[in-house]
Amino acid sequence: MNRKWQISRRAVLRGAAASVSLPLLEVMSPAASTRLTANSAAPPKRFVCLFQPNGVYPKAWDVKGTGKNFEFSTILEPLSGLREDVLVVSNLGTPAKGHVPATTAILTGTPLQNVNDLQAVTVPKMGISLDQFLAQKIGGETRLPSMQLGTEPPRSGGENNLPVSFASTVSWSGPSTKVDPEINPRAVFDRLFGSKQNAREQAAENKRLVDRILEDSKRLMRQVSSTDKQKLDEYLTAVHDVDKRIDDTLNPKQRASAWTPKSKPSLAAPEDGIPSTRDIHLRIMMDLLVAALQTDSTRIVTQMMAHGFSRQNFSFLEGVKGDHHSISHHREQPELTKPYTTISRWYISQYAYLLEKMKAIDEGDSNMLDNSIVLFACELRDGNGHITKNLPIVVSGHGGGIRPGRHLELPVNTPLANLHLTIAQRMGVVTDKFNTSTGTIDL
Repeated sequence: MNRKWQISRRAVLRGAAASVSLPLLEVMSPAASTRLTANSAAPPKRFVCLFQPNGVYPKAWDVKGTGKNFEFSTILEPLSGLREDVLVVSNLGTPAKGHVPATTAILTGTPLQNVNDLQAVTVPKMGISLDQFLAQKIGGETRLPSMQLGTEPPRSGGENNLPVSFASTVSWSGPSTKVDPEINPRAVFDRLFGSKQNAREQAAENKRLVDRILEDSKRLMRQVSSTDKQKLDEYLTAVHDVDKRIDDTLNPKQRASAWTPKSKPSLAAPEDGIPSTRDIHLRIMMDLLVAALQTDSTRIVTQMMAHGFSRQNFSFLEGVKGDHHSISHHREQPELTKPYTTISRWYISQYAYLLEKMKAIDEGDSNMLDNSIVLFACELRDGNGHITKNLPIVVSGHGGGIRPGRHLELPVNTPLANLHLTIAQRMGVVTDKFNTSTGTIDL
């Protein structure tokens, strides 16, 4: 190969830096024919998904009783004050095996598949995620079709020949294109409430840089082997995403919705950088999540409370030592099942915090939680055996006519995609199929 056509490592790193420095933005291209007409007389419906990794200890998760006559379990007890707003759903599952495929299936229902070509290049393949499906169908009503938030950067390494980095998100805009979450609170804040002039100047400089990288890459593509062409194509997919984010920074889209929020959030700008402690970091991100909904900047948000396969240290919780993933392989040992339960209960308390904040926001004759569907989902039932049947699932809110305040026990091995299809319909999308769905659920 002619060496003069190679992209320098410095150019690639500059491109990556541009991606990291940009605030969270999304592609603004929903088809006009699929947009819903805004109703200024009624609050809009929202969809939120909170993801927790590494499973739960089933004996501490499972509730007793069905219908309205159920008792909260040890892990779910922090939701007891929100009883009439939560719906515990049992027996949903996916055919995924391992953390990475299970994480990718949370909003797709279809585990990521490792499809190798003749050069043994890893090509992820699966369905679009629910949030991105909704963004394409109804996201045009707001300035941002969707938002993806997180607290951890992608990890390196692999699991069963699949990159662990694929478990950094539950959002996929296509069969092989993941949408990584923004983990910098200040970047999210600036995206919601306006970037400073120097941010626009930086965006313009990044635009010039990305244009140069794209031009060089086009020339390089004609010179490389088929193996390198696949790798370069994956890199260019990320560069194009950065390019679209830059364009939106320079030319922000105005709201198309006729809905006028009833109140404004009272939220101070976060400090630059990533918060030093995970608990504070997550609370800030969830406050920003609520602000995004309250300002009607978007109606579709995913929050990775940690990425799949997370090794987060929970030593800030009393009685917990070690990382979450290691603890999840508890082997029924009480010295591990107890802290494992403590961690899961902490995650549920964060979910409860979000629900309480949404419930406190007045929207006329209702509150924000009344008009939302808020999904709590974990990729594994039990981290000890990587079980993906009867997943830990809670659906909260009253959006789309959902009837919470009960425990819904479905037939064993009901596809998780059936929940996705049901939520899509309750959000107002006309469709009778979503990926591997076989029907809907009576929520």
